[in-house]
Amino acid sequence: MGELMQADPDVLLRATDVSVVRDGRALLDGVSLTVRAGEHWALLGANGAGKTTLLRLLGALAHPTRGAVELLGHRIGRVDLRELRALVGHVDPRHPLRSPLRVREVVLTGLTGSVEPVPRRSVSAEQLAYADGLLELLGVADRADARWPQLSQGERGRVLIARALLPRPRLLLLDEPATGLDVPGRERLLEGLDALRSADPGLATVLVTHHLEELPEGTSHALLLRGGRTLARGPVDEVLTGDGVSACFGLPMVLTRTEGRWHVRARRRAGALAG
Repeated sequence: MGELMQADPDVLLRATDVSVVRDGRALLDGVSLTVRAGEHWALLGANGAGKTTLLRLLGALAHPTRGAVELLGHRIGRVDLRELRALVGHVDPRHPLRSPLRVREVVLTGLTGSVEPVPRRSVSAEQLAYADGLLELLGVADRADARWPQLSQGERGRVLIARALLPRPRLLLLDEPATGLDVPGRERLLEGLDALRSADPGLATVLVTHHLEELPEGTSHALLLRGGRTLARGPVDEVLTGDGVSACFGLPMVLTRTEGRWHVRARRRAGALAG
């Protein structure tokens, strides 16, 4: 596998002072993050803040220009990235899958990480049962025999999560999973993510979004990015404050939390509605 770092076994992911420079421009500048088993992180920031760039580093899809990323105890740059990627579930709703496969067959492609159908003879009864269990957990069991093109965007997102979880990764990375969903689709997705948290207490997740309304109730930690730099990171109750979110998005904001979910709006200026 490559060089194994001496580390706390609960630490699944550690980025230390990472920077990414492209064409002379710093997309990330000195960002650090540590994710432990059972933690559920949100990476928040406006468009262009560096969220997806950071997620690509965390998922071993790219190398930092400076700094270090350790994934499951292995230093990126000193190990075959293909081996590391197999240990991390990475969900992108813009996945290029254009398959006529049935939903259960799409989930089973998580065993190989390809978009080609997996021969049924190479799938064990246990793996098949686990795939069906994931579809049940994520609320799409009734679509198991539907073909991929027949699914709504929200259903596709939940199926892709099941696909990413099939190899039983310890870390799940989600890049704006609620993109393009209507309210019912978003809520079903978030219910599924909270169900995952309850079903697998050791699973860690990192979710990228720029909409606080898209954060699952089980979010435990947050990192705020602006212009590729860290504004704040840590337990969610300490990081997600009105002042912190206002600085992150460059606009005075009012932040509220109801039944574990966040809501945000611009702060009204005195007299703005007068006259």
